[in-house]
Amino acid sequence: MGVNVITAIIKSVSLLSALPQNITNGRSELGTLNATRLPKFLTNNPLPDGTPWGSKNVANTDPYAVVATNPSEVAQVTNVTRHYDFTIRRGFIAPDGVNKSVLLINGQFPGPTIEANWGDTIEVNVTNEITGPEEGTALHWHGLLQRATPWFDGVPSVQQCPIAPGKSLTYNFQADLYGSSWYHSHYSAQYAGGLLGPMIIHGPTHVPYDEDIGPVLLTDWFHEEYFSIVEKLMGVPRVGPTADNNLINGKMNYDCSLAQPGVNCTSNAGISKFNFTSGKTYRLRLINGAAEALLRFSIDSHEMTVMANDFVPVQPYTTNVVTLGVGQRTDVIVKANLPAGSSAFMRSFISGKCSAIDAGGSTQQEALAAIFYDGADTTKTPPSNKTTIDDSICGNDSLNKTVPAHDFPATPSPATTVHIDIANKNNETGHNVWTMNNSTFRANYDHPILLLAKLGNTSYPDDPQWNVYNTGNNGSVRIFVNNTSGTWHPMHLHGHNFHVLAEGVGAWDGTIDHIENTQRRDVQIVQPSGYLVIQYNTDNPGVWPFHCHIAWHVSAGLYVNMMEQTSKITKLNPPSSSAQTCRDWWTYSGHNVVAQIDSGL
Repeated sequence: MGVNVITAIIKSVSLLSALPQNITNGRSELGTLNATRLPKFLTNNPLPDGTPWGSKNVANTDPYAVVATNPSEVAQVTNVTRHYDFTIRRGFIAPDGVNKSVLLINGQFPGPTIEANWGDTIEVNVTNEITGPEEGTALHWHGLLQRATPWFDGVPSVQQCPIAPGKSLTYNFQADLYGSSWYHSHYSAQYAGGLLGPMIIHGPTHVPYDEDIGPVLLTDWFHEEYFSIVEKLMGVPRVGPTADNNLINGKMNYDCSLAQPGVNCTSNAGISKFNFTSGKTYRLRLINGAAEALLRFSIDSHEMTVMANDFVPVQPYTTNVVTLGVGQRTDVIVKANLPAGSSAFMRSFISGKCSAIDAGGSTQQEALAAIFYDGADTTKTPPSNKTTIDDSICGNDSLNKTVPAHDFPATPSPATTVHIDIANKNNETGHNVWTMNNSTFRANYDHPILLLAKLGNTSYPDDPQWNVYNTGNNGSVRIFVNNTSGTWHPMHLHGHNFHVLAEGVGAWDGTIDHIENTQRRDVQIVQPSGYLVIQYNTDNPGVWPFHCHIAWHVSAGLYVNMMEQTSKITKLNPPSSSAQTCRDWWTYSGHNVVAQIDSGL
């Protein structure tokens, strides 16, 4: 699909953009040759033994293993705070030439890059200035454990009330893991409307490289506004969305002949560009921030060495294609093996087998970006040498490949096992919903579950739609997910990196892949008509969402809450801002109708 645009780019002599950066991406520099390269670490802080983390390295310190085996310890603390101010407003941009209303942070799409060292404290003051119409909001800091700060995980109705229009909330949490990630709104499907950005935590590395290119944010893109999409998705009959385009760092061209009547569309808006120097090695931080798409990433004429999945360093392995489900990240090392003056295409491909694309051809499945070597003419089109992609499996790389660099065995006999069946059905009112164990989730923004649990209320017989699984004070949990649907689901657990014990299609035979050192990550794909078996230690008192990361599936209720260490939750001390945020929200919602047309998340 989208062959006309790809062919036009490849056959064109010039790569000059028809639109300036401020029109396509606001104040963001991502995707431009002027984008700031990332350092190995931030240096405006103490540097014991020459680095912020001193003698700690990938081999001798696993940040998750330390706290898992002794929760009173913290792997790394710098006593340095990184402060950010975020203001969220509506605005108009044209990332692919189609001008549309979006949600912007500080006038940028993608949002500002958060950068910190492992062990720093990150403080983000978020002000909600969304108008026309007004909406609540909340930001989730994907993949961080939020140990001792579960109220700042950012899920409204679960750990906090939404931030009311005209109000602010300061999130304050530790960068307790390191690697590549992102932040995004967890209020309805707002992040599909632009409310997301990269989050980079510098830490030790076990694979050498010369330069850090920084985030390579991969997103599908919808020209229709997110709220309108959700209205149709949750309507009767259901109208499911298909992406219009596919972006790399917020940029791509679009075939304006496919644009809806009356839409302002400019051809050749411009694609992202990167610089390489021949002979050097580069770290690319691949992030799937899509609403729905399973993405295949490749670089013409280059191999990639995988060094980390999500926040977990892995034993390096080479590949030509990286598969990323929504929410997943993979850090790769690329050797600039072409001579000076060369150029090549970077590609992100929306899976035609696994993702929802328009059968009529309006989905632009492939995104291109250009890599220019030293001495190359950055206005000229690179040659095309496309990597062959296997699009036959809606899943991640084999668990035999993805072995963590630091051993951390899973508990052989977990204290609790939870079985969850995923299904899709029409409810009593004819609305199409996703269910987990025959229950679909519905948020109550006024009563965050964590704050209720803090007061000792840990059972909700009158609110079964909250989908709370209370594992009490048990020390470990195994979750067996049985996907009865014909659709893939990238399953994300907050507050943990989980062990991936097994995954596949059909029925699980009980085999566990290298239990002595299983793959660990915070998002793992469960394949269509397949299974997923994960496990984690309950060392982080709180209420932690476990859900599919496809925005439209969460909107339709594919979500549960895992409550752990209930006796310790009652001893937590939320900051006064938690109560104030709820008071602000109650005042707002008491005088305004909140249009919660989906699950709320």
